[in-house]
Amino acid sequence: MRWRSVVLGLLLLRLGLQALLALLPALARGLCLHPRLPCPGPRPPALPGPPAGAADRGARLWGAAAGGDEYERRYSGAFPPQLRARLRDAARGMFVFGYDSYMEHAFPRDELDPLHCRGRGPDRRDPSNLNINDVLGNYSLTLIDALDTLAVMGNSSEFQKAVKLVIDTVSFDKDSTVQVFEATIRVLGSLLSAHIIITDTKQPFGDMTIKDYDNELLHLAHDLAVRLLPAFENTKTGIPYPRVNLKKGVPPDSHNETCTAGAGSLLVEFGILSRLLGDSTFEWVARRAVKALWSLRSNNTGLLGNVVNIQTGHWVGKQSGLGAGSDSFYEYLLKSYILFGEKEDLDMFNSAYQNIQNHLRRGREACNEGEGDPPLYVNVNMYTGQLMNTWIDSLQAFFPGLQVLIGDVEDAICLHAFYYAIWKRYGALPERYNWQLQAPDVPFYPLRPELVESTYLLYQATKNPFYLHVGMDILQSLEKYTKAKCGYATLHHVVEKTKEDRMESFFLSETCKYLYLLFDEENPVHRSGNRFMFTTEGHVVSVDGRFRSSLWEDILPAGEDSLRAKPSELRAANFSSNCNRVPDERRYLLPLKSNYMRQIDRMVGLI
Repeated sequence: MRWRSVVLGLLLLRLGLQALLALLPALARGLCLHPRLPCPGPRPPALPGPPAGAADRGARLWGAAAGGDEYERRYSGAFPPQLRARLRDAARGMFVFGYDSYMEHAFPRDELDPLHCRGRGPDRRDPSNLNINDVLGNYSLTLIDALDTLAVMGNSSEFQKAVKLVIDTVSFDKDSTVQVFEATIRVLGSLLSAHIIITDTKQPFGDMTIKDYDNELLHLAHDLAVRLLPAFENTKTGIPYPRVNLKKGVPPDSHNETCTAGAGSLLVEFGILSRLLGDSTFEWVARRAVKALWSLRSNNTGLLGNVVNIQTGHWVGKQSGLGAGSDSFYEYLLKSYILFGEKEDLDMFNSAYQNIQNHLRRGREACNEGEGDPPLYVNVNMYTGQLMNTWIDSLQAFFPGLQVLIGDVEDAICLHAFYYAIWKRYGALPERYNWQLQAPDVPFYPLRPELVESTYLLYQATKNPFYLHVGMDILQSLEKYTKAKCGYATLHHVVEKTKEDRMESFFLSETCKYLYLLFDEENPVHRSGNRFMFTTEGHVVSVDGRFRSSLWEDILPAGEDSLRAKPSELRAANFSSNCNRVPDERRYLLPLKSNYMRQIDRMVGLI
């Protein structure tokens, strides 16, 4: 009889458990047991800024618990204006320390070695040291690259002093072999930007005029571009050689292989120069190179590879991705259209963007809805669309910013969150990160600006204070891990935080500039009424009518009005309403729901 009592007891216990499980969903919110709902907690002190009730209304619409979770407590709500002002000043101080250290210890050499407080120029002893020699041409690179940052920060006296130094001391008649791409974006682009700032009749940044200025920076830019032109000669495809000697032309032992970004990202600077001079030569050769690359895309996928033979048009590197070797090619298709209004540039961009979405994008369809992995853009074979590897590189962090420019803000939010999660884990972005192994493949960080750039552009699009918090994290990490005796140093290893003795010029021209602009809401870039665009090196150029008309007919055939975009057509085919004013209900909440943010943090090994 005892065994019957035992069986009866077990049956009653089972029925009781089933009844309890049936009640759990109803009790989940109160007991904090639901896996997809944040646990209520004490509400953080209210900060000034949001309209009354906006955050609460947004919480209900956005599916967040009233008290918020740790992500909401950290990132939601307004950003105190006093803190923002302090961070703006800190970003300016970061630039000033790096710039002053360069001028004191390195000028007139190209770069600063911040650990030993000395200058660096080309490596004459080892011509094969392309990491140095591609960039450093013995022409005071860092000074030139930083010119427009001085103007953006309103330092007219130092800007005028720096411009005069460039005019008086810089010459391109040097026996230096440099990469055409680097010389174009860092040097040519900065000279043109500074010239435009000086000659702007509105002077939006304050009085940046130069007494007795006679277009000297434009003449220097012209001289440099003429010295780069031999790279476009004796090439069967029209795609330029990757390197040129500034005094002798293309070296006799020059390679016939170049990357897509290097050959196809010259159109903005060359186009501006042509339109300022009224000489079609420079824009023509740059546009010919873009069209040549575009003609070599895969018939199957529409994708381009990353390394091509300039004589045969054969793809040596068949990887299609958004990082090194490809990144700025896509950026300049869109920015060339924005600046010059040539419809063919927009058509190429829209086609390329659609092919990227079709073949490179992985993960769930929507950023803030649905199940599955977060959206991620991977490296694939250009012919098949098949995955080639499981790493991404830090240069790819520019892409959310580009997506902002075409209005694809939701997708930009997700991709940016992925790179920010990597930054939170290491306090920097490793040059190459393996998302499958959750570890760096190439662990150094050379002070790159791409994540800061995307953060700045996303803030401009959404006005969400989350991105101010991101900028604060980045600024604090740079101060903590990269500050050196004389400037800021490359991180040799993002895990060990060891340093390399190099401060690349883009730290001053881009990283510091974007951080400063992120926190400077009243900057003329935002308030002057002028429209500005940033080159791939972060140089500011005005978007105005003089660049949207040309004096020649050999680029666009006469009579083909449909090929010339009209001012009202400055909108990509992919444009969505996301660029319109962000509703108050969402502006003070996380741009990405906390459960998705937690998913990304878990994906990179943060939790």
